[in-house]
Parts: sequence; structure tokens; C-alpha cells
Amino acid sequence: MDLDLSEEHELVRSTVREFALERLAPVAEELDREERFPYEIVAELAQLGLMGMPIPEEYGGAGTDTLSYAIAVEELTRIDSSVAITMAAHTSLGTMPIYLFGTEEQKREWLPRLASGEGLAAFGLTEPGAGSDAGATRTRAERRDGTWVVNGSKIFITNAGTDISACVTITALTGEGEISNIIVPNGTPGYEISAPMKKIGWHASDTRELSFDDCAVPEGNLLGPRGSGYHQFLEILDGGRISVAAMGVGLAQGAYDLAYDYAREREQFGRPISKFQAVQFKLADMATEIEAGRALVCKAAWLKDQGRPFAKEAAMAKLYTGELSNRAANWSLQIHGGYGYMEEYAISRLYRDQKILEIGEGTNEVQRMVIARHLGL
Repeated sequence: MDLDLSEEHELVRSTVREFALERLAPVAEELDREERFPYEIVAELAQLGLMGMPIPEEYGGAGTDTLSYAIAVEELTRIDSSVAITMAAHTSLGTMPIYLFGTEEQKREWLPRLASGEGLAAFGLTEPGAGSDAGATRTRAERRDGTWVVNGSKIFITNAGTDISACVTITALTGEGEISNIIVPNGTPGYEISAPMKKIGWHASDTRELSFDDCAVPEGNLLGPRGSGYHQFLEILDGGRISVAAMGVGLAQGAYDLAYDYAREREQFGRPISKFQAVQFKLADMATEIEAGRALVCKAAWLKDQGRPFAKEAAMAKLYTGELSNRAANWSLQIHGGYGYMEEYAISRLYRDQKILEIGEGTNEVQRMVIARHLGL
């Protein structure tokens, strides 16, 4: 068993880490405070080929494996979750449905623009009345004169309302008990996007409510066979959980890094607080759990790259790293003491950004349901 990363994977890690430290770290606090979408950073991510990592080169992507993608997401999240989720949601949720289930014509139309980062993609699953129960979709699409006419709404959707947003793929009822996925281009009449939603964290990430009022899109915008939407979005969520799990590891690593550096600098009772066993034990526990979480993410990504079943492992990784990041952010802030409660210290931002990792892409409770089902319970 070889647990070493390949040279290619190490190159991805070092490249993204360098970018995050040099370009992202200096502006992360400002972007968060101003709740400003990071257009310049996203453009630079695109130049590095990070906005279409798992998409084959023939469609304009980088053609990397899932493990490389997870590594990149982790490294971005170590510094800033808003930028990381912009890239991850665009890739796993927005672009992958078109790549996995689109016709060749749909792929040629959308993937080059999305994989290059020229346009952002979103995925519209959650509704005001359909969260964890994603199958309770109420948005409807009716066939009329060669179009799908959509009526309904979506909520908590990432990347739908920026100046470079290109499309959203939504779930909709196309018949009694029949869910399908449909691509809705930005600017389509009847497709309205709310003002940015106010959130506890992820302040520089774009989150909107979407509404559809007799929104007509071409019949050819149906993604895959009619009625296959439920199974499609389950597969999309399985893959997306790997990226969110990578975010959990990245945020935990970032919290650990901040606590480690602070503990060695902060002096109390005549010596650095890193010399006190209470602080040492917290750092030791964080370091241990981060290694365990990273191993879970790597295994899920490796299984996916091998073409083997990975849904259980992705759910395990997402569950564990979500709870791990909670503990790490909390312990790190505790080590910072009163200073950690001040907005000028980065740990306060990581602390706020963390909680959504236990909610988005399936709550902790849903992950346990998924794992239990795969265990045959």
C-alpha cells in the first residue's frame, strides 16, 4: 500500500497552496467584511485551470482526477471558504451534471465556457419546502410547443446571481412523481434572481433565491432522459460530498495552523502557551483528527477515480470532516482566547464559515441515514 501522493498530486497541492497564501490570504478578510464576490480571484483560478479540473481536455477542462480536485479544494479552504465553495459548487454541482448526463450537443455548448471559468454554473435543488427531503420538489415544468415552461422557486443556490453566471440546472416535476433536470440559461425571461442572501459565513460567496414564472426554455435543455432527475441528483450529491469533505479538512487545517502559530507566540505566566499541556493536547487531537479526515477524503476520491462505488465513503468523509471542522474551529478559537473573538483575527471568520459544512450537501443527520442504508440497516 503506497500512501504517498504522486508527483502530479504534490504539484497540485504546492501550486494551489502558493496561490492561496500569496493571492488569497491578503484579501480574504476584506472580501468577507465587504461581502464582495471575488471576481478577480475567480479569474485567476480560471487561469490556473482550477475551474474545470475534472472536465476532460476535449471540453476545455484540465482532465485531472478527483483526488487532485479534492486537494485543490482543501488548499483553498485552508485560507478562505468563500472562494473554495465558489470553485467547488461551480464544478461539482454546476458543471458535472452537464458533463455526466448531457448530450454531446449540450456538452459542446456549455462545457468549454464553464470549464474555462468564463461562466459560472449553479445547481438548483433546494426549495423552501424541500431541503433534506430533496425528493419533495414542487417546482414544475410543463411541455408546451417545443419548450419546457417552468414555474416554482429554489433557495440557497450558490453562483446563480453573479455577473459571470451562465446557467442553473434545476430539478422540476415533469409529470406525476417524475423529476427531471433542466438547464436554464441566465437571462431567460421569467427567471428571476433575488438579491444576495445574508449569511452567518461565506460572506464572499454568492447565495440567492431563484424564482421561475412561466419561464420557457428549449425542449433540448432537458438533461438526460425525462424522469431521471432523482437518480441524477443523487449521483451528483455523492460526488459533491467529496469536495465538501475536502473543505472540512481544509478548514480544520486552517484552524489548526492559526492555533499552532498563535500558541507559540502568545505568552502567559512567563512562557508561550504552547508549553502548557492543556494547549498541547488540543493541538495533538486536532492534528490527529485532521490526518484521519484527510485519509477518508482521499479514499472516497480514489474509489471514485477507480470507477468503484464510493457513495458510502463520500458520506462518511463528509460527516466526519464536518464534525471535525466544528471541533477544530472551536478549539482554535479557544486557544486564541479573547483575541479569537475579535473580527480582526482570521479564526473568527473560519469559526463563522464552518457551520454550513454540517448542513450543505446533506446535513450530518442525512449523512448518517445514507451510511446506514449502505450498511444494510
